[in-house]
Amino acid sequence: MSARPADPVHVLRETFGFEAFRGRQAEIVAHVVGGGDCLVVMPTGGGKSLCYQVPALCRPGVGIVVSPLIALMQDQVEALRQLGVRAAALNSALDAAEARQVERALRAGELDLLYVAPERLLTERFLDLLDESPLALFAIDEAHCVSQWGHDFRPEYLQLEVLHRRYPSVPRIALTATADGPTRRDIAARLGIEDAPLFLAGFDRPNIRYTVTPKLEPRAALKRFLDSRKGEAGIIYCMSRAKVETMAEWCQAQGYPALPYHAGLDRAVRAKNHDRFLKEDGVIMVATIAFGMGIDKPDVRFVVHLDLPKTIEAYYQETGRAGRDGLPSEALLFYGIEDVARLRQLMAGSDAGEDHKRVERSKLEALLGFCETAHCRRQVLLSYFGETDTKPCGNCDTCLSPVKTRDGTEDAQKVLSCLYRTGQRYGAVHVIDVLTGHETEKVKSQGHNEIKTFGAGKDKPASHWRSVIRQLAALGLLEVDLERHGALVLNGDSWPVLRGERKVELRDEPAPVAAPRRGTKRGPVERPAEDSAAGSLFGALRALRLELAKEQGVAPYVIFHDTTLIALAERRPLDHYSFAMIPGVGQAKLERYADRFIDVIEHFDD
Repeated sequence: MSARPADPVHVLRETFGFEAFRGRQAEIVAHVVGGGDCLVVMPTGGGKSLCYQVPALCRPGVGIVVSPLIALMQDQVEALRQLGVRAAALNSALDAAEARQVERALRAGELDLLYVAPERLLTERFLDLLDESPLALFAIDEAHCVSQWGHDFRPEYLQLEVLHRRYPSVPRIALTATADGPTRRDIAARLGIEDAPLFLAGFDRPNIRYTVTPKLEPRAALKRFLDSRKGEAGIIYCMSRAKVETMAEWCQAQGYPALPYHAGLDRAVRAKNHDRFLKEDGVIMVATIAFGMGIDKPDVRFVVHLDLPKTIEAYYQETGRAGRDGLPSEALLFYGIEDVARLRQLMAGSDAGEDHKRVERSKLEALLGFCETAHCRRQVLLSYFGETDTKPCGNCDTCLSPVKTRDGTEDAQKVLSCLYRTGQRYGAVHVIDVLTGHETEKVKSQGHNEIKTFGAGKDKPASHWRSVIRQLAALGLLEVDLERHGALVLNGDSWPVLRGERKVELRDEPAPVAAPRRGTKRGPVERPAEDSAAGSLFGALRALRLELAKEQGVAPYVIFHDTTLIALAERRPLDHYSFAMIPGVGQAKLERYADRFIDVIEHFDD
């Protein structure tokens, strides 16, 4: 086995091309290199992978990385090989001959990192193979999958505690981007690392702008959003497979390179669409949550939710797939009363125990609070994960367009009274017609133009009452019965409001927006303007990167991230020494790519 440098900073510089660790990376790496177990909670794009990759290159033996998705394994293995790291994956995508080759390399000590799914890792055959191999560490990625409170629980993760019993001297590092307090405690208990240190590196993603907008004419709003982001890669999440198909076709009809992705698609089609998303520029993936865990694509510029996710953890995880490279990115969430009803109905119909339902209800209330807040969304998001000492971010919709609150008790009483007097049998459209005094055929046929609340809200537009009804549903002051075609009904909490015993505070709804594009606070790194010299050179460097990626059949970002190309465009290095000073340029990439990129820089005509 070849000797490896034991100094983490040397490995970081020579292999990965970075001069210094970020945040808590240095102490995490030092702890694992020293043989310690730990739990790491670090935001997506914060550098979690380096926390186990560097120690695996410093310690003798091979680092075993437990990863839940084949696509993620292949992506990371290819990126490591570009850096000169001896990496491999062992999964069902390999044929028998390829799998035997990886196993031989493992036995021979010819691997630095091996990625494996938990199902394969836990087989007796593979554990016997590990018995014969020198082991540097175990890295358990996406560790929230072990927790019943996590948003993506996977039963096979529960068995990973066997690693400590079987290999007690091999350090284990569990990593996740998404874990609130109960989830963190559950991870530690189930993996047997309760006494190991927790490295909590913060949850803030300052380069992501968060926007929540009412689900009013969502296609028109989505088109406005996409029209100002042409050529950018993004993900659009939908709740159902049918909606994924419909929205992908709609996006294509609008002229966008959109692809569908859900578990019901043919496996070959899913793989092809996934590959195109990774390897082509500007592709939009329209998907269910079956798509995305561990996506390493750094230049996803936006994530749109056309339906409400189940929890804040799920929302944070899914929006975190935007802007992994630190460049300005956006998260847009469409939110409507039907989302609230659907999630509450799913919860009520669950066969989970009462304790689990109680936790689910609290998580839903936290998500609704995030949607309805009049305060900085980032503050609400971070406080959910325990970060309470934060200031307004200036980069979310409520900061950019401040929202006022008001005493909405009278409006609430009008809505609830109207529900009572119309028999709690109708949806929002009919109730609003009654409130605004709109004499439709349905209103007249039911005699609702004769009741006391007919026209009680005619001084305000229908959009105002839609907002009031949505907020009352979010506050639990009325319910939506989906089995009765969305009928609005009263509940036990409605009556104190009707009797004047409880006040209701509502937010004044601003006009619907689709995330303002320009003139707002941005992240720490900016792409150069297209009409500038640096912007033109950046475009030329991207074209070379795409050419090199196609030659090798890899994703462009595996060659260099956009952040590296931006630095190249701004600094214009013309020799290997100055090229090596660019962030993200390690020794292997310096030798492999410097001359090609320097040639473009040298001959670039301003």
